[in-house]
Order: sequence, then C-alpha cells, then structure tokens
Amino acid sequence: MRPMAPLVRTFLNTAARVAPGPAGRVAFHFFVRPLGRARVKPDERAIMAAARVGHLRVRGKDVVTYEWGDGLRPVLLVHGWSSRASRLGAFAEALLARGCSPVAFDAPGHGDSPGRASNIIEYREVIRRLHVRHGDFDAVVAHSFGVLASLFALRDGVRTARFTGLGAVGSFAFLTTGFRERLGVDERVVRALRGHVERRLAPDEPGVWARFEADHEPERLGAPALFFHDEDDDMTPPSQSRLLARAHGDRARLVVTRGLGHRRILKDPDVVAGTVEFVTAPLAGAPGERVAAG
Repeated sequence: MRPMAPLVRTFLNTAARVAPGPAGRVAFHFFVRPLGRARVKPDERAIMAAARVGHLRVRGKDVVTYEWGDGLRPVLLVHGWSSRASRLGAFAEALLARGCSPVAFDAPGHGDSPGRASNIIEYREVIRRLHVRHGDFDAVVAHSFGVLASLFALRDGVRTARFTGLGAVGSFAFLTTGFRERLGVDERVVRALRGHVERRLAPDEPGVWARFEADHEPERLGAPALFFHDEDDDMTPPSQSRLLARAHGDRARLVVTRGLGHRRILKDPDVVAGTVEFVTAPLAGAPGERVAAG
C-alpha cells in the first residue's frame, strides 16, 4: 500500500467531503488488512508441530485452530495484528508443561488462515466459538490487538478465571488515530470509517464504538488481570496498558519491562514464567505497578 499512499490519501480526503459512504468503505478496506503475513520462526516450529490442528468457519471465513494437551484447564492464546498463533508458542510450551491445555488460532488473513483481512468482530466470534468448544477458560493470554479483541469478547459472554495482556492495545481510538496519521488522511475519513462499521459490520450493535474500547465496563471481566508492557515498545506505548490497569483497579497488576520492545516480550523467559505462575497459582492478586529489567 505504501507506493499508493498519496493516491489513496487524496481519494479518501476528497471522497469524505462529497461521498462519505464510499470513502468509509475504501478506508475500511485498508484498515482491516494486515501488514503482511507472518511466517513461523525456527524456534516456534517444534511446539506448532505438536499441536492438533483444526478448523472453524466464522462469518464465511476459514480459521485455523491449534490445541495442545488433554483438554483440561484450557488457556486461550490470542495473537496480535499482522501476527500469528506461533508467536505465543513459548507460552503454549510452558503452559503445557504445567498441565494446562493451550488453545490458539490464526485469525482470518493471518498465519495459516486464508483471506486478506480481519477485524475485531471476527476475532470476537472466533473466541466465542472456541469458548463453546472448550468451556470456560482457566486464562486468556493475549498480545497487542489481541488484548483489545479478547476484552471485547470477555465482556460479551466469554468467561475466564484470569487474564494476561502483553503489549496491550487498550483503545480502539488509538488504532484509528494511528491509521489516520499513517495515511495522512483527515478526521472526516475516520468519521466515514466509523459510519461504515456501524452500518455494515455491526448494524445490530448499538454503541459498538464505546464497547470496542478495552476499558469499557471493566467490571464485566470479573477476573484478576496481569499486564506486561515494555517501556521501549515502539508499537504501543505503555500508557495503553496503564489505561487498562487503572480501569481494572485492584484486580489488575502492571509489570513494566525494559529492553524487550513490542515483540521480544513474547519470548522473554521472565515474562513467560511470570504469566504461567499467574495462570496456575491459586486465585489471588495484588494491585500496583513494578518495573522489571528486561
């Protein structure tokens, strides 16, 4: 899309003034497309080869799923945007060793799932379907956009005993602002995009934009939450996780790491171990924030 950006920007800025409907449709087309398709890394191959691979049909799209273990103590792993399930392979391996049954998926247009696009509504539907299949989760572990999508699903009937967010996106407005700035379009384009989503993607869900926000009605999560965020994250600032930690109050704890960025946090032994301890320990938690060296 980069070589076309000036043309797209000119079209969207012009169309948003005279034809917001088409402008919203085109903006949505670009907004929901991942920035490339991630491949399995060498250190992820063994755990992914050990998975039982399945399939779901969600909103007319095929979704590849992965399961490990005996089905007891299911823990859902939710990858971020332009990512894939294998990026959470270190968590799957560690959780499996502790007697949990990790469950993961590649969202449409990601990993091994076909297609070229996805969105938060489709993430929610996949998570709902996996909840029906596996029952209440012992925990949900999510990264980046996966945090936003998971909390959306967890306020909509999906249940978990614990929640861990890594490098969280906590605000949908953060995404639309980033989209606007990346393309150089004006605020009218974002309004057209929002209108398209309300009319076409979620026509039967009043107030859906407020419900997209991860700090909306935090009491509905009803579970202790642990957030990890690196102070050197170049994709989502730590303020996104601080927003969520504040919203969830005494149920939440935020650990700020150093030197891991947005992606290496998923491989860090201390982050993985801390997550697994949180997931498998007796239900208890302490509020606050501490800083950990990365």
